[in-house]
Amino acid sequence: MSAVVPLTIAPVKPSALRTNAARTEPPLIRWTLIGLAIAFIVLVLIFPLLTIFHEAFSKGWAGLRTAYSDPGTLESIHLTLTVAAIAVPFNALFGLAAAWLITRFDFRGKRFLEVLIDLPIWISPVVGGLVFLLLFGRQGLFGPWLIDHGIKIAFALPGLVLGTVFVTFPYIARNLIPLMESQGRGEEEAAISLGARGWQVFLLVTLPRVKWALLYGLVLCNARAMGEFGAVTVLAGNVRGLTSTMPLQVENLYNDYHLAAAFALASLLTLLGIVTLILKTFIEWRTRRDLAAAVAEDDSLSEPTP
Repeated sequence: MSAVVPLTIAPVKPSALRTNAARTEPPLIRWTLIGLAIAFIVLVLIFPLLTIFHEAFSKGWAGLRTAYSDPGTLESIHLTLTVAAIAVPFNALFGLAAAWLITRFDFRGKRFLEVLIDLPIWISPVVGGLVFLLLFGRQGLFGPWLIDHGIKIAFALPGLVLGTVFVTFPYIARNLIPLMESQGRGEEEAAISLGARGWQVFLLVTLPRVKWALLYGLVLCNARAMGEFGAVTVLAGNVRGLTSTMPLQVENLYNDYHLAAAFALASLLTLLGIVTLILKTFIEWRTRRDLAAAVAEDDSLSEPTP
């Protein structure tokens, strides 16, 4: 009787499978898809960006200085930075609290709370601004009471902040919740068993583990806050010199046929977006590097000692 020889199958790396699959594709299909992708990116992304900077510099540096020295433009920049400086820290606190609550506690209505957190992503910002206007406007539900007490929300700075917070608050929570769920509660429970208090567990155990996800959410939240248009237009109006943020001031300048000034301010928004993209890429790179280091450390610890 012949001996049975065990069949050994060498593991195939996923990268090798992808490479072999790519080689089996006809070159015509490959280059056609690449060409379509490049044409789409150039048409939809590169060309508009180049147009913005070309129009912004159409009158040279003197035109840029004139555009940025306009009092309305300066006020819009200051107002945008002020709104972002208020809304982003508020969303950071809310995002951390919501992520901690959802991932570390079990309670009724937890899934419903997650749905509510995602709600501003699926609702138009204009609708959100309109709802707040119906609540806090002069003819709104709480409008008469606010007027009697000298509190102004709609068509003022509080309205800008409220509309911005509404459209941006899911970003930080949505970045933290999946990560904290995947990390589990083991290290926090170990710290508590060793006598650590709740705030010590949060500051010394939880926060260092989610720092890059938190920073990633802050970057996205800040970019969204500075570029918000719909909700602030409805809730705070477009009162020049009072509630005109940078996006609204771009519209004002464009409607007044100050095209060079409009594109100059738009170029500043574009630069802020590019900086945000660079920060986002850096954070993703650091996250992948830390994850790879953690996996390598776990593998080294799991290897049997000789």
